[in-house]
Amino acid sequence: MIRIVIAEDQQMLLGAFGSLLNLEEDMEVVGKATNGEEAVALVRKQQPDICIMDIEMPGKTGLEAAEELKGLTCKVIILTTFARTGYFQRALKAGVRGYLLKDSPSEELASSIRRVMAGKRIYAPELMDDVYSEENPLTDREKEVLELVADGKNTQEIAEQLSIKTGTVRNYISTILDKLDVKNRIEAIKQSKEKGWFK
Repeated sequence: MIRIVIAEDQQMLLGAFGSLLNLEEDMEVVGKATNGEEAVALVRKQQPDICIMDIEMPGKTGLEAAEELKGLTCKVIILTTFARTGYFQRALKAGVRGYLLKDSPSEELASSIRRVMAGKRIYAPELMDDVYSEENPLTDREKEVLELVADGKNTQEIAEQLSIKTGTVRNYISTILDKLDVKNRIEAIKQSKEKGWFK
């Protein structure tokens, strides 16, 4: 019997996934969570074979929960509406075994679970095309500057921390905005987060 924990913040979907999987003869849903924290606690308590995880959940996201569960015997499958390259790259780094989209046919979920249990990795094909085309265009120093901006540091503080002049910091920031083709720092941070470029 394949023991499964499901994490999904939409109650109706959570119930539907649970009912669907319990209909399978070789599967049993042993726990349901509505956020990432509950999912991690349930996985540690129930020791399931598989944890099916949504990404955007309150408190701790599915990706944060997957990162926390990395290294455990439970295999994580992300099930989301978001076909975002950044999310996918982060999921890969967290060692998830599957990344499926919610608009896939329902029977695909059960067969994907069985294939993951057999040691395979299952990723939505539309993500595989994107992942190889999107490299972070920023240099290491530019990444460092943007991460400090994201931490809320101002130009002066960044200059002091990196032992460079404030004018140099401004140059870096304008280069970053050009390369990412965004209008301001907030958009640069948002895009880098969505693409999974932050550490």
